[in-house]
Amino acid sequence: MTTAIAPPEPSPLIPPPPSSSSTSNAAASSTTPTTATASSNNNNGNNNNKPPPPRTPAFPPSNAPRVWLLTSGDSPVAISLSRLLLAHGDYVLAGIMPGELARQHAFAAREREKENKLRGGKGAGARGSGHRGGHHHGRNGAGGGSHDDEDKSELCRFLGEVGRRTDWKGRWRVLGLDVRNMGQCQAAVAEAVEVFGRIDILFCCTSEAVVGSIEELSQSPRTLGLVRDQFETNFFGQVNVIKTVLPTFRARKQGHILLLTAITGHLGTPGLGMYCASQWAIEGYCDSLAYEIAPFNIKMTIVQPTMEIPVLTCPITSAPPLSSYLPDANPAPLARELISSLLDRLEGAPEPTLGDQLSSPEVRSVNAPLTTAMMSGLVAETVHALAAIGGHDNPPARHIVGFEGVASVKEKLRTVSEELEDFVEVSSAADIEKEKEKGMGNAGSCSA
Repeated sequence: MTTAIAPPEPSPLIPPPPSSSSTSNAAASSTTPTTATASSNNNNGNNNNKPPPPRTPAFPPSNAPRVWLLTSGDSPVAISLSRLLLAHGDYVLAGIMPGELARQHAFAAREREKENKLRGGKGAGARGSGHRGGHHHGRNGAGGGSHDDEDKSELCRFLGEVGRRTDWKGRWRVLGLDVRNMGQCQAAVAEAVEVFGRIDILFCCTSEAVVGSIEELSQSPRTLGLVRDQFETNFFGQVNVIKTVLPTFRARKQGHILLLTAITGHLGTPGLGMYCASQWAIEGYCDSLAYEIAPFNIKMTIVQPTMEIPVLTCPITSAPPLSSYLPDANPAPLARELISSLLDRLEGAPEPTLGDQLSSPEVRSVNAPLTTAMMSGLVAETVHALAAIGGHDNPPARHIVGFEGVASVKEKLRTVSEELEDFVEVSSAADIEKEKEKGMGNAGSCSA
């Protein structure tokens, strides 16, 4: 963990929060070099129907670096976003589950001990050999110990990157945060305000996916517990941190809440019923909250990437399958089979076994075997959207990421519209008061 930055006088990089009018005027009149570069790149691009995402996101104009609070700083989306934010000059406070944070501290202690031993008198040749084996081992663990193989996670690599960048160290801070624990949420917000002076943007990116049909998740106390855990993380956990940050936003009359869900907030997905329910619940909560906090100049944006983003970048827990919902008995395209097939392809083994774990007679949790390059490519569009929207003066209430997501949601809305028109007469027939007024009008015209 980096040391706290709490100088006696305000840092020149983070001036005291200006008034709302001066913020709007400065934001409208200022343009960062990053924004200009991105706009130039976009103007010089081709006219394809689906252009690639820009290499540098068009950050919203700002009169000062922004302060972000990320609820799951070790997720692939949060790590990629943090790189962009730190490179842009923003400040980031990243929450990490206490257990994972302790594991990273233990790994860092072992690395320091290893470096101290190498500096303690071993020859240059031994130092070079030991360093390559202990720190630069590959994914297969060549030359590294079992602890290195286990702990050299994407988060660990990013923490090492932050440690090597002197211009990043003072603008990055991690702390233990389990969003299901209200006390930890309060501590995180208090620490962010104490260390960085304020919070400008809250990014809620904590989620987990539970796979199973509605009946499969109702067959035992264990599976019912999975449903409760799903809502504790995806709904109540997000509510906890949002409620905690609202007083600081109201006091400043400024703030932006970004919520990462998925297009499952629009689309029901067979085999992910409880996951979709938790997404719809938190989106309904935020839709209502947006009206309540608008008078305080607090913005709310729901960002919806395709389903692969939240599912493949978080733990996937599967309930035991029922025979009635196996592919031979049920032709519905259940998520279990689709995700299993995808996991097998990602595993890339001659005889893959990872996807089979989702069909185990016991509750199982797995993580998608994504390489660093796969993760970066998977979340690239989402990260660019978040960087471009976060802190915007007039952000969208919802933003759907990617061509496929937009097409899927358009199709769903078209279906809803068509069904509404098909049964509009039935809907109108239920308007009894209107029918009474119509009847009275007809009677009056006849008597005349």
